[in-house]
Amino acid sequence: MSRGGAEHRRGVFAISVAAEMVSMQIQNLRVYERRGLVDPDRTAGGTRLYSRADIDRLHRIRDLLAEGLNLAGIARVLALEEEVRRLRDANARLRASAPEQRAPRDG
Repeated sequence: MSRGGAEHRRGVFAISVAAEMVSMQIQNLRVYERRGLVDPDRTAGGTRLYSRADIDRLHRIRDLLAEGLNLAGIARVLALEEEVRRLRDANARLRASAPEQRAPRDG
């Protein structure tokens, strides 16, 4: 399964496990959720379930915090990184579907 696949995005880790996996306090994960930096799945009873993608995102948040960014800065960086990813994917699709373009040769 690819890193962006459904399995990678399925919530399986309880908040205590997720916090331990990323060496963060549980209350920090709750703050990041309130600020919209992470969006874990919820069970019918309301229990948070973090996916592998959420864990990757929490690692990125931790790295950006270590670089001195505040939560607003981190939100902006994450949004821009997602936009770059989206544009690269769109560019790759366009390149794959376009006929091969050759530059005219001099001579």
